[in-house]
Amino acid sequence: MPAQIAVENIRNTRGEPVTLLIEDGQVAGLAPAGTLGIPEVAERIDGGGKMILPGLVDGHIHLDKTLIGLPFIPHIPGETVAKRIAAERELRRTVALPVASRGGALIEKVAALGTVAVRSHVDIDTEIGLKGLEQVLSLRQSHGHLIDIEIVAFPQSGIVRDPGTVDLLHEAVANGADLVGGLDPAGIDDDINGHLDAVFAVAEKHNVGVDLHLHDGGVLGAFELRQIADRTVAASLQGRVAVSHAFCLGELDDADFGRTAELLARARISIMTNGPGPVPMPPVKRLQAAGVRVFCGSDNIRDAWSPFGNGDLIERAGIICDRQDFRADDDLERAFALVTEASGAVLGRAEPLSIGTPADFILVDCGSIAETLAARPVDRTVFKAGRKVAEAGRLV
Repeated sequence: MPAQIAVENIRNTRGEPVTLLIEDGQVAGLAPAGTLGIPEVAERIDGGGKMILPGLVDGHIHLDKTLIGLPFIPHIPGETVAKRIAAERELRRTVALPVASRGGALIEKVAALGTVAVRSHVDIDTEIGLKGLEQVLSLRQSHGHLIDIEIVAFPQSGIVRDPGTVDLLHEAVANGADLVGGLDPAGIDDDINGHLDAVFAVAEKHNVGVDLHLHDGGVLGAFELRQIADRTVAASLQGRVAVSHAFCLGELDDADFGRTAELLARARISIMTNGPGPVPMPPVKRLQAAGVRVFCGSDNIRDAWSPFGNGDLIERAGIICDRQDFRADDDLERAFALVTEASGAVLGRAEPLSIGTPADFILVDCGSIAETLAARPVDRTVFKAGRKVAEAGRLV
């Protein structure tokens, strides 16, 4: 790849002609057309008048769970989270295609749609051990040219109820996982203190962040959120803790919501939502107004939890608009930020398309962010670290 590249004949989100200068895979300049000094040796790329957007960042995905690459497997129902966990474990024992193959196929799918980075939760339990982690770590090597992968060691089967898992979580982080996860301290482990003690002990010992799944609803879920916030502050992990789903935030009265959101903001805990129905959804605007960062991810894609999902984060942002009744342009832009700036910030990425950051971006034939979410164009040109990796929904 040439050391210097100029992407010309493109527009910013305000419709203004701009030029992007790339050096060694990083953004060296993004300025009005004609104002950048383009080196004579630079390769020039014609953007075809398309709009430049930051690359998409998936804040919550499960690369180890997907069944993509296998013949379609009918969904196994389960009325509770615990029953669905049990069904998934049973299915997992019968799947012969390795995680590296299935997860690799999913990476290729989402990369072709413009995703440049993901946070993947990887199951850790006493049955599978670290096998899933090892395979996802291998994907960092085989697919790193397409996507950046951050890994959460995720105790899908619980911690207290699955003795030995806490030792595996320590081992997982020591062997390459970037964060430690947790799951429904009350609903799955029936031991809020025991579960959170274990999770935060791993985080503190290894100096890593935390990302917990929380499906527990109502006042119970809100109580757990406040416990997580208190522990975050006590462990000096402000800004390094996220809670995924947090359906309870969509069920609280004003007083309970207010004091819970205040503690989340004080602890700088981020909330991941992906807009699934028909469960309650955290209110995006109210949380943001309270100072809580909200971000988005795909979650399950064609796996034991759901037969749906295609990894298209632009479509996912549109789903959030539908669930939150976002219709105005600024609200559509708010939703788009959940899959770009906000999710990127949670993953520790700098402001996209700023000087010195990876040249990760997409080009679309739309006039605004709002039109992009409304039209959801498949024809996207995707660049990762300054190299074109996809065109019109296909890898190149």
